[in-house]
This record gives sequence, C-alpha cells and structure tokens, in this order.
Amino acid sequence: MTVPLNDSFQQSSVNRIRSSVSNKHDSQRSCHDVFSLLMTSRKEIEAWNEVDATENIPKLPGQGGRRRAPFYKVLQGMPIAVDAFRYGAIPGITAYFLTHAHSDHYTSLSSSWKNGPVYYIEVTANLVIHMLSVDPKWVHPLPMDTPTVIPDTGGVAVTLIEANHCPGSCLLLFEGPQTVHAGDSAFKSPFVGSSKMFRYLHCGDFRASPRHVSHPAIRRKPLDHIYMDTTYLNPKYIFPPQAQVIDACAELAKRIAAGKFVGPADASGKRDSVIYTWINGNSPCESNESKSPQARTLVVVGTYSIGKERIVKAVAQALQTKVYCDPRKAAILRCQNDQQLDDLITSDPLEGGVHLLPLGLVASDKLESYVQRFKGTFSRVVGFRPTGWTFTPPPGSNSSVAIQAIVSRCQGYSFTYNDLRPSQKSSNDVQVFGVPYSEHSSFLELTCFAISCDWAKIIPTVNVEHKGTRVKMAQWIERWAAEKKRGSTYVIQPRTDDYW
Repeated sequence: MTVPLNDSFQQSSVNRIRSSVSNKHDSQRSCHDVFSLLMTSRKEIEAWNEVDATENIPKLPGQGGRRRAPFYKVLQGMPIAVDAFRYGAIPGITAYFLTHAHSDHYTSLSSSWKNGPVYYIEVTANLVIHMLSVDPKWVHPLPMDTPTVIPDTGGVAVTLIEANHCPGSCLLLFEGPQTVHAGDSAFKSPFVGSSKMFRYLHCGDFRASPRHVSHPAIRRKPLDHIYMDTTYLNPKYIFPPQAQVIDACAELAKRIAAGKFVGPADASGKRDSVIYTWINGNSPCESNESKSPQARTLVVVGTYSIGKERIVKAVAQALQTKVYCDPRKAAILRCQNDQQLDDLITSDPLEGGVHLLPLGLVASDKLESYVQRFKGTFSRVVGFRPTGWTFTPPPGSNSSVAIQAIVSRCQGYSFTYNDLRPSQKSSNDVQVFGVPYSEHSSFLELTCFAISCDWAKIIPTVNVEHKGTRVKMAQWIERWAAEKKRGSTYVIQPRTDDYW
C-alpha cells in the first residue's frame, strides 16, 4: 500500500505542518538552548545511562523476552521507530521505518512480523519481500522527495531523501507535533501534547554529500534533531571522496588488463617492483601460462549482500566486460531496479571478466584457489577489497587542530590509481588491493555536513555502546556547534556537487 499523495487533504496537511514548523522555530529557539547538544542536559545523560544499564538486562520480563528499545531508536514524542525491529512490538509505536536493507538494520524483520506497518522506498520493499519473505500486507512503499502524512502518527509527515549509501537507502525527514511518550525509555519530553512542531532528520546509514545539504527539504531548514550515522566519527577516518576512489579502481583495472600499468616511483625513482614485474613478465618465477598471449586477467570485487554496486559497474564498464555472480546474488541485484546493472550481469563465469564475491573471500590464498576453477581462461586475478576500514590516515593527521585546518588539508588531497597498493601477500598471479571505499560518511563528510546544516541537537546512532566512545563523539559535536556559532552556515565550499 502506498499512502495517497494526490489527495487534497493530504497535501493541505503537509502544507500546514511545514508552515507551522517554519513559523514556530524562530520564536522557540530559546526553548532549544536547554536541549541543544548531546548529553548537555541532565535528562539526556540519564537517557544514555539508561542505555548502559539495559545492556546488562537486555530482556524485559513479562513481555515474551522482548529486548528493551534504546531511546535513540524511537523518535522523541512520536509513535515512530526507525531500524528497530529487533525490539519487537515497541509500546506506543504505530509506524516502523526501515532506512535500508542491511542486516544490522532489519534484524528480526521476517515472515513472522506482525507488529505494525513498515515503511520504506520501493527498492527496499522489493528486497525485504524477496530476502525476508515479509507479508506484503505490512509492506508500505513510499515515494522519494515527496512529503507524505503517515497514518496513525498524530499528523507527522515524512520525506524520503536519497542517502548515498547502498541501493534503496534513504534519509528520513519527519515533520510534525509530539503527541505520545512511546518506547521503553523513562526519558519523557516536556513538549508532548503542546502545539510546538518538530523537524527530525534520521540519517540511517549515509554518505553525506553537498547534495544533502542543498536538498530543498533540508537547505536552510532548522532541524531539531539529527539522528546521525556516526560509524566514522573519528578524525583518523578521513578517507578519499568516493567518486575519486571509484575512478581509481576503474583506471587501475583497465591498465592492468591492458598490460600498461607500472607502479608509481618511490623517492629514489624506482618503480614498484611487485606490480611492475607482474605486468611486464620480468619475474624469474613467472609461470609459462601467465606469459601466454591468450591469458586473461580476472577482476574480483568484494561486496556485501547489498552494496558496492557503483565500484562494480565502473570497473566492468572500464573493461567492457560482463559481471558474474552466483544466482542468489543475481536475484538480489535484480531487485534494485537498476537497468544498467541488470544489463551487465551474466550467469556464465567465463563470460564475466568481473566476478563478485563476499568481501571476506577477497584474500590472496582464497583468490588463488578460486581462479584455479577457471584454469585455461583466467591466469591472473586482481582482487579489490572496498571498505573504509582499510584506510590509513596520511602523515600529519592531527585531531587537535582547528576544524577549518582539517577541512583545508583534506580538500588539498586527490586520490588516483597510483595510490592503490597491493597487499604484502600479493604475488605474480594474485594481487589484492585494499580500497578505501565506504558507503558511510567519512569524518570529513560528517564535519562538512554538520557545519553546513542548521540543527539544535545531534544524536549518534552508531558506536554508542560504550560511554568513552560517546564522550569522544560528543566532543566533536560540541566543536561543530562552536564552529557554526563563529560563522554562518554553508561555510564549507564543496569541490563538486558530489563531495567536499
């Protein structure tokens, strides 16, 4: 079921909500000051302490062993939960949202789900029905970039915005009043039942970009809460822009396949010997087979069940080849409504010059045995392991310097194929490259996003299990807030529309 959008009552409700939110924010800013930053109020500290306490008592007595939902899984004052399926039927919740189809977000969503309607975009709805066999009666796809009033929420409207994460991922912008103390937390809002209107942005998982802060639903709009994906809220994770990394992998794959690539020179002018001898056939241990003019190089890209598709498409298009994966993976890819990707997929492993494997299988020893299956067709294999955790910060990284200095330094870097280095266990016939590619925001992107938006409070949603980590993240959030006070918003100029 899709909530009707062309109904005049629906549209007028959305207009009233947005008008009320905009008109009330300026006059009510003073009310926000008390609650402006994470963990600065006594009640918020108590709410986080409550999260710590329930880690030792995860199940609620007398409720079928249901887990207690932490406060950041339920929108304050609204009967709405986001990515909170592992907590079962949460008290007071009438609408459940799924930001994207990664398992850590849909845990416990299955064919037995019966706790209430679940809202997502169409691609995620397709994936959930295909992978999890959720009863379609609970599946409520919503349109992108269109405010929609959600039934039984007291008049809350939601706008879905592309999250720049995996296919089917979205940001959720909620606008409406606080009407209920929902969830398990003892932390209560003083605004429930008042006429005050709120605007919450839930990021799910996202790769922040200038397109987000310039989106009409967000640009220059005051946000009461940002529920933020803080996976990489640490200054050691300032990995390169995703677009540059994708281009680097495509270029490297093309050069290797053509036999043109030689490694970058070191300080003495000597070329990278591992790659150079591998491509040019000058190694005394090179096999006769790998000298064959008919030998082909297989490229393997490590992926999750959903994700990394952009790098796959770029490499396949650079090599002008098909993409092979097993039938299970192919079925998931076809749920994404991506015709460009569909046209690349083949069921013939010999036709596909690019193969997809789980990320954990892209290792030298595993790829060596994998390519043996196709002996006579492929003689060499190049493996790409795309994940932000492979990133090593550049020399001189210092978390104590000013934010503007961090931004300026990072924007001075560019990433090319010359920056991709083979792993130490790579050999003449098997090369594995760790690729600093992530579908989560880097620290730089989180910083630029936070400084370029108008918000009252940021609530971390990732890596919040330990108090010490939360304190460190809170310190950065406070620094972002201080930076915003020193100047106007939109102070971070992007390098392109896609990245800062």
